[in-house]
This record gives sequence, structure tokens and C-alpha cells, in this order.
Amino acid sequence: MSAPIIRVHDVAFPRFAAPDLDVMQAFLLTFGMHTVAKSDEALYMRGTDAQHHVHVTHLGDPAFLGLAFQATRDELAVLAEATNTVVESLEEPGGGYVVHLTDPDGRIVDVVAEIEPIDALDLSVHASLNTGTERVRVDELQRVPLGASQVKRFGHAAIKTTSLTKLSQWYGETLGLLISDDMYLSRPEEPLGRFMRCDRGDQAADHHSLLILETGEARLGHCAWEVADIDDLMSGHDHLQSAGNRHYWGIGRHVLGGQIFDYWKDPLGFTVEHWTDSDLLTASAPIGTRSLIEPINQWGPEPPSDLDF
Repeated sequence: MSAPIIRVHDVAFPRFAAPDLDVMQAFLLTFGMHTVAKSDEALYMRGTDAQHHVHVTHLGDPAFLGLAFQATRDELAVLAEATNTVVESLEEPGGGYVVHLTDPDGRIVDVVAEIEPIDALDLSVHASLNTGTERVRVDELQRVPLGASQVKRFGHAAIKTTSLTKLSQWYGETLGLLISDDMYLSRPEEPLGRFMRCDRGDQAADHHSLLILETGEARLGHCAWEVADIDDLMSGHDHLQSAGNRHYWGIGRHVLGGQIFDYWKDPLGFTVEHWTDSDLLTASAPIGTRSLIEPINQWGPEPPSDLDF
């Protein structure tokens, strides 16, 4: 395969549209984010890390609009020349620069650079875990604070398509995403799902920033945010449940990606995920394959009958 146009460093944030920004803001606060900017037209929410925002909602009819990926200013120039687009100033809170693209399914793909970082928020850490092989917490009580999970950053999205080959080839050739694992039903050479990660060379990246599923339709599967740790995820689960939000699937640990997960439905009906403890891979890690007939979880409940993730 020829070299990609650029290699994005990470996924940055998703864009949604919603008819009521107040309702979305209330849910995302309960989900564990913090408001960084809000107007009559748009809502920007942050996590505890230094990224300016990790979720954007524009005022409008309910919709998933697309994704943003992180690159450098120089890489934007290369991308713009290769795609016959332009580098524009990002006229949003946090500023920065952007190249606006559209993937083969018509989704917005914004490649952004130099969005102004902000001070990271203090992260409440929990006491060390005692395990069967290491008993390190002595004279220190484990007391997990109650309340919302501490969302750190946006981690990945799952998108559905009518052509896995076409869409994954575009993300590979345009943004440099690598294949981590393929999922198949009949033969490994005919995958129906593909986990893709950022190419950071020898620096480790999340097992996937993008999961592409061939389902006969083009739409969002889910969006996922990393939280502090498993105790934080469990505390957030109780907090969301007590606020009357709709739980969808979990808590469990996936096989591909390895992360502990908990899925919810947002006010628009989209699936959103808390996760922690993902597998990390360098660029040299080989491509894996797994049959869709095999279990999707290492432990935890079976997927919902209407599996929409």
C-alpha cells in the first residue's frame, strides 16, 4: 500500500446536532464532562485532560455530524494540497486551524491543529489495588468518591457503512489509520468489521480510534470517552442510573481492544460509552482476525438483542 497523505496523531472529538442544548448539557455533565463554552448555537464540553473540548453539539435537528482528528499545522498544509482543499482558521472556541473533508459516506471529517489547550483539571485518584500477587495498600482505606465519572478524553467512534473496503481504505490512505483487527463471518478474507488505530510509529496508540462495521447502512454506531479507572467507571454508572438515564449495555470487558466498557443512550438516542484500560499498540503490531461467531466479551453481559453500537 502506498504511503498515506498524513498520519493523524489521535481522534479529537465528535460533532452532533440537537434541538435543545440545555438538555444535552445536563446529560453530559451527568456523564462526567465539563462545560467550556456555550452559545445559543453550540455547546462545547471538555474532559479532565488539557484538550479544549471533547464533545461539540450544534443547535439543529438530531444528528451525528462527524468526527475531528488531530494533526500538526504542517500536516494540514500537506493534506489540503493533496485533497484540493484549503487550511482554514477554526472559528470556534479554542481557535486553531482545520481542513474540512467528507468521507465516502458523506460524514464530516475535520482534521484540526493548534486548538488552544487549557489547564488540565485535577483528577481524583483512587488508592492502589490489592491483588492476589501484590498487596500494596496497607493502612490506607479504599473509599471511592460518589458522583459522575471523570471523563478524560474522547477515545474512539464506531461507524456503520455499506462498504467496509471503500471506507477503511479512505481512512487509511487519507489519515494514515492502521488496521488492528478484522472481524469476519464466513472467511477472514471477507471482513465485516475493522478496528483501526492511529499510526504513531514506536509510540503506543489506543487499539482503535475507529471501528468500521459493514451493516448495509451508513450511520453512527457509538462514541466513547475514556474515564479514570474501573472504580471511576462504576461510580459513574451508579450516578447516571440514579439520574434516570437509559443504560444500554455493560459492564464488561471486550475481547478486541480489551477495554472495560459501559454503554448508555444520550438524549438523542445515540449510544455513548465510558471505557477504561484499553490495549495499546505500536505501529509494528500485526493485524489480528476474529470470527464474529466467537464471544465479543471476555466477561460481562451478552450484547443487547438490538445490538446498536
